[in-house]
Amino acid sequence: MHVALDLKLLLLLATANGIPVLAKTIFGHRLAHPLDGGTLLWDGQPLLGPAKTFRGVVLSIVLTGALASAVRLAWQIGVLIAVAAMAGDACSSFWKRRLKLPSSSRAIGIDQMPESLLPLLACAIVLPLSVSDVVAIGCCFFVGELLLSRVLYRFHLRDQPY
Repeated sequence: MHVALDLKLLLLLATANGIPVLAKTIFGHRLAHPLDGGTLLWDGQPLLGPAKTFRGVVLSIVLTGALASAVRLAWQIGVLIAVAAMAGDACSSFWKRRLKLPSSSRAIGIDQMPESLLPLLACAIVLPLSVSDVVAIGCCFFVGELLLSRVLYRFHLRDQPY
């Protein structure tokens, strides 16, 4: 395992996934244009839903790239993590809509797995990550996201306690 690298990647992963939540708190509905443009699919449900916005994706990519540089990784690693995390988050939203779960609803596993595993697998292509690194970071993200979500809710940074 590469403990220092794993901790940096965990920080970048948390940042990539947390920035859209923070952006919603700071900006409210300003500049919150949905990625899916309000598109409804064959099942009558939105493609992704209103919580997935261009603002969240752009800010996640820019700020995670900047943070990567600050922790002495290439900014491209931060961008890779953010792009893959946002793609994973969009996949989660897509599947939650197909299950007819409302936007911002809780679905343990569906919410955490794609947005953590996609970036980690992408990083494993360009960084010396072992299977144990990916599993350790993924597990830490999973548990951390569940715990941190309640804290963010208490500080009114999140709409739901999950």
